[in-house]
Order: sequence, then C-alpha cells, then structure tokens
Amino acid sequence: MSLELRGIVAGYAATEHREARHEVLHGVDLDARPGTVTAILGPNGVGKTTLLNVALGWIAPWSGTVSVEGRDLRTLAGAERGQLLSLVPQTDHVAFEYSILEYVLLGRAPYLGPLQSPTAAHIEIARAALEQVGMGVMAERGVLETSAGERQLVLLARALAQEPRTLLLDEPSAHLDLANKRRLVGLLQTQTDLGRAIVLTVHEPEFAAALADKVVLLHEGNVLAAGRPEEVLTEELLSRLYGIAVSVHRGGGRTLFAW
Repeated sequence: MSLELRGIVAGYAATEHREARHEVLHGVDLDARPGTVTAILGPNGVGKTTLLNVALGWIAPWSGTVSVEGRDLRTLAGAERGQLLSLVPQTDHVAFEYSILEYVLLGRAPYLGPLQSPTAAHIEIARAALEQVGMGVMAERGVLETSAGERQLVLLARALAQEPRTLLLDEPSAHLDLANKRRLVGLLQTQTDLGRAIVLTVHEPEFAAALADKVVLLHEGNVLAAGRPEEVLTEELLSRLYGIAVSVHRGGGRTLFAW
C-alpha cells in the first residue's frame, strides 16, 4: 500500500472568528495502491482538500492514522516525505519571478542538502518533466506570464520532477481546456504504468469515470461509497451526493452524466 488513511477525524481549531473548532472529516478511510488512480469525488466544502492536507502531513488529524509505504507519516522527516509524496495544488502563490524551469526545479528540493544548488542531473529531470506536460518550449519564460491553464501544467511538472511514489492532485482539471484534459489523462495513466499511486480530487464524474480505478464519494465529511467507477457512479449515489437528480448513460465505452 502506497498510502493508507484510517479513521481520519480532522478539522480546524477555534479562532477569534470561529467560536468552536470545526470538524470537517468524520472517520474517513482511504487506500491508494501502487499503479492505480483513486478519485475523491464530491461537491464544494465536503473536505476533499482537507483530506489531501492530512495525507501530506500538513494538517494533523485529531484521531486516526496516516501510513506511507507502510510507515507512520509522523516518523518521516520532511525531505523523506517529499520524496514519497507530492502535491499538485489548485493554485500556488508565486512570490518571485522565476523562470518556468527554475520553478519546476523547486520539485527537486527534497533531494538537495542545505544551500546545495541543483546539478545538471536535476536540471535534466526538470526539463524532462516540462516536456511531459507539453511545456518544454516555454522553459525560459517567466512563470508569472502563464495563463491559469499553463500554470496548472507547470504545477504538474514541478510535482513530476519531485519523482514521488504517490502523486496527489487537487482538482487538476479545473483550469484545463479539453485538449489538455486529454493530455492530463494520458500523463496520469503513464504515471500509474511506472507504479506510482495517484490520488486526485475532482468535481466532474466524467473525469473520474475516464481515469479512476477506484472512486470515493465524499459527502459532508463522510465516505458515502467507495469502489470501482461502475459500482459507485450510479444515479442513486450521485443524486444523494449532489442533492439533485443525476442521470447516468453508459454506452460505446463511455459514461455520460446529466443533471
């Protein structure tokens, strides 16, 4: 098992703007196996991003455990976590005007010592990651000059340059056009062929159906259902998940969803 979460209860502490702590996840289990894609599907605000943050160790769960490669996440140093797990966030604040290549090279940080500069080998890995996402010709362009869709591909390249065992993606298709969504599906399938575990959050049932080996429906911080796409992406379960009538049409090797 590349990534295993058991009984995760997590949320956010009370603040001056919030009188009581807010529990977001209520005993969630999640498994991600090497060579597979797990899609976490659900509406806004159900805890999908919080679950990824717990998996990364950025949020400590109030109860439950997180294991990576059979080891308790809490026992892993930062660099080792970075070699095992990487994240493609929805957005990222860029404080400096990096070139796209320099920005992708940040993914090599877990392999560098303090004050150590990237070697030619690290640069080659970063360039290869940019080629994979179709951004190789833009390597010297400023990262702040990119569109939202291009920035999403750069974020993916940075995560690929990190060479993780498990790749986490938060709404990776949100800013992509149809051609780049197709490119993303192919890229992630290539990563599973390399034995990596993929965990991604999605809003679109179509994207989960096209790519996932396992789908987890997250509803109000609880797992509503989990299993193969054809078992979970049903009219009954999706209608409960989104609170509206959803119809599912299968045929010709494709699944279409209508509301």
